[in-house]
Amino acid sequence: MRQLAKWFTLSISLLLAGCNSSQPTSQLEQIRARGELRVGTIYGPTSFYQRDDSNLGYDYELAQEYADWLGVKLVMLPQESTQALENGLTDGSLDMAAGALAITSERRTRMRFGPAYYQVSPKLVYRQGARKPKDFDDLQGELVIAAGSASEEQLRELKHRHPALTWSVSKDADSEELLRQVAEGKIGYTVVHDTVLARIQRYYPDLAEGLTLGSNYPIGWAMAQLPDDSLYASVIDFFGQRFLDGTIAQLDEKYFGHVQNFDFVDTRAFLQRAKTLLPKYQKLFQTHAGSLDWRLLAALSYQESHWDPNARSYTGVRGMMMLTENTAKAMGVKDRTHPEESIQGGARYLLQLLEQVPDSVPEDERFWFALTAYNIGYGHMMDARRLAKLQGKSPDSWSDVKEVLPLLQESRWHSKVRYGYARGGEARNYVNNVRQYYQSLLWLDNEQQKIRQRERQMEQSESLATDAPSSTPMGTPILAAIAS
Repeated sequence: MRQLAKWFTLSISLLLAGCNSSQPTSQLEQIRARGELRVGTIYGPTSFYQRDDSNLGYDYELAQEYADWLGVKLVMLPQESTQALENGLTDGSLDMAAGALAITSERRTRMRFGPAYYQVSPKLVYRQGARKPKDFDDLQGELVIAAGSASEEQLRELKHRHPALTWSVSKDADSEELLRQVAEGKIGYTVVHDTVLARIQRYYPDLAEGLTLGSNYPIGWAMAQLPDDSLYASVIDFFGQRFLDGTIAQLDEKYFGHVQNFDFVDTRAFLQRAKTLLPKYQKLFQTHAGSLDWRLLAALSYQESHWDPNARSYTGVRGMMMLTENTAKAMGVKDRTHPEESIQGGARYLLQLLEQVPDSVPEDERFWFALTAYNIGYGHMMDARRLAKLQGKSPDSWSDVKEVLPLLQESRWHSKVRYGYARGGEARNYVNNVRQYYQSLLWLDNEQQKIRQRERQMEQSESLATDAPSSTPMGTPILAAIAS
C-alpha cells in the first residue's frame, strides 16, 4: 500500500511537471496562447477614435497590423489617462500601451518603449484675438494641462527659468476638451502636441500656437519593465519591417500629410459656409455620391466653387464642380450652372478617374491620385508618377508623388514626360485643401450625430407614449442643429 502511494505521488508529480512544461513561458507565448493582444490606448484624433461604426487612428491601425502579424485578435482598451495606461501595464491587464505616448526620461524609468515612429513638438495654445505671449513670464490667464501629460516635465524645467510660471492639472478633461475650452475663452492656455493642434484647428479655428516648450518628443509604444524580452524583441522586429516596407510612411501621410499650413481665415470661412450654405445642397451630394463618401464630394465641390452654382474661372470651367465644356458633355451635363446636374456630372467623372488609378496604388490613397487627375488631368497625374519613378521614389505612394508634382512646372523635368507642363504645385495644394475640408466635414457630421442622439434620448424620456418619431430621418442637413 505504501509503495502504491509512492507510485501515485510520483505519477501526479510527473503529470504536473508535464503540464507545467507545456504552459507558455514567455510573455509573447502567453499572448499567442490567449489568442488576443490587449492594447491600452487613449481616445484622440491621432491615436484611436471611432467614426461611422469603424475604428480609426494611427496607433489603432499600427496595432492592428501588429496583431495580424502575430496571428492574434486585437483588443483595444481605451483608458482615461496615461496614468491608467501605466497601471494597466503594471498589473498585467494590458500587454502594451499605444496612445500617442511621448517617450520622456521620467517615463523611461517606469516603462519600456519600443522604437519611435514619429515625433511631436509640445505647443502652448491660446485663443485668436488674445495677446500672444512673448515668453512664459508673459502668460495672462490660467494654464491647464491634462493629467499625465508629458509636457508637465518640460513645464517643471521651465519653472527654474520662469519662477512665476504656474499651471493646474485637469483629471476630468483630455487634451481635446481643453483645446475646446481655450477656443471658447473658458481657460487661457493649454499645452498639446503639434499634431493634435493641427487637426483640432480645423474644427476650432480660433486656436493659435503661442510658444514651443522645448525639444521634440519621440512617440512610441510602451510595455512593462520585465526580465522577459520576448514582446519587446518582437515589437522591435515588427517596426523594423514596417519602416522598410513603407507602412510607417503611409500612415504618416494618412494622418499628418494634410495638416500643415493652417489658414485661419479660410478655415473660419469654410465652417461658416458649412453651417449656412451646405444644408441647401447636402441631399444632392448624398444622392449622387454613389460609392464615394458624400462628404468627400462636398469637400471637392467647396474647393472648386465654394458651393456657388454660378462660379466661373478665367479658363471657362463653370458650376459647383467646375466642369469644362468637354467634360460636361461627356458626362451628360447640359447646364453646368444647374446644381444637381453639376454635382451628378462631377461625381460621375470623379468615379471614372478613380477606376483608372492603377491597382498598385494603396486603397486609402487612390482618391488623392484621382483628385490630382480631376485638377490637372489624368495624363499629368500619370506623368507625376513617372517622375517619381525617375527619382527613385515610389509611383504608388502619395507622399512621394506629391513631392514631385511641382517639378511638372520646370522645363528640365516636364520635357522628360509625355504630357509636358502642368501646374503641379497647385495640384498638390488642391488635394491638401480637399483633405482638410473633408476632415472638418467628418467632425461636423459627428457633432450632428451627437445632437440627434441627445434629441432622441430627450424625446424618449419626455414621453414614451407619443406617436412622434423617435429618430431624425436620414439626410438631415449636416449642421441644421449646430449653433453658430
